[in-house]
Amino acid sequence: MKLEQYLERRCALIDRTLQQLLADHEAPPKNLGKAMHYSLFSGGKRIRPILALASGEAVGARPQRILPFACALEMIHSYSLVHDDLPAMDDDDLRRGKPTNHVVFGEAMAILAGDGLLTEAFRIMAQAALKRGQDRTAALQAIWEVAAGAGMAGMVGGQVADIEAEHQKPTRKRVEYIHTRKTGALLRASVRVGARVGGASAKQYARLDRYGTAVGLAFQVTDDILDIEGGTAKTGKRVGRDAELNKATYPVALGMKKTKRYARELLDEALTALQAFSPKAEPLRQLARFVVERAVPSET
Repeated sequence: MKLEQYLERRCALIDRTLQQLLADHEAPPKNLGKAMHYSLFSGGKRIRPILALASGEAVGARPQRILPFACALEMIHSYSLVHDDLPAMDDDDLRRGKPTNHVVFGEAMAILAGDGLLTEAFRIMAQAALKRGQDRTAALQAIWEVAAGAGMAGMVGGQVADIEAEHQKPTRKRVEYIHTRKTGALLRASVRVGARVGGASAKQYARLDRYGTAVGLAFQVTDDILDIEGGTAKTGKRVGRDAELNKATYPVALGMKKTKRYARELLDEALTALQAFSPKAEPLRQLARFVVERAVPSET
């Protein structure tokens, strides 16, 4: 399996489905629709929905079964980026190599665009849960997974902890608390959603949960590394922003050498969790390697 081709096909499928899902509903006010579309289709890697699809594939589910939930995850991720970039938050003017939403549309419209993306995500998942032939218990469990990963005990709570930690000593314990919630929780939820809707057994779900937990944390650990070493062309953001804002990051808490070692340990943990799975889980294996090796090549 060639990961680049897999990612291209999955990204194209997700983009088509997002367009269809948004077109199936009453059009929003013109400027709101433009602002939502701007961030949702700004060239993201679609890692969260792809993880959901790959998790479903690992337990034998067809992508179409997972797609509405996967697309909802991408909408929630996009909303979080719009709000994260706001002046009251991280005050960023560049995202994915483009001006951030509030720079283009103004702060009020950016807030409402994020609100729209978040709310539409739950409409889309509820609509999928109500379709004939859908396992409604599994669908409700998936919606719960998303809400938990995105809410006060997950991404939102992690964002609060991130803000409050800006002027505190960045210990490993504090950094891990932030990262497992702000970034890791929604990535973990993505894997769990694919497992839920895909019909995973209890053992399969537990193994995929271990994988999602490790990959979710590894993603933010490598982001911390890239913020220092990656360059704007690679990250799509201004580098060194974490240092400017006194963010609690792994390189600050552990040093760069130990941070890179930890990223590799998390990769090993993710791959170990998948040992009992067939070749159908190969996309998950390669995605884990991609997440870590974009910042910590295997020879490091």
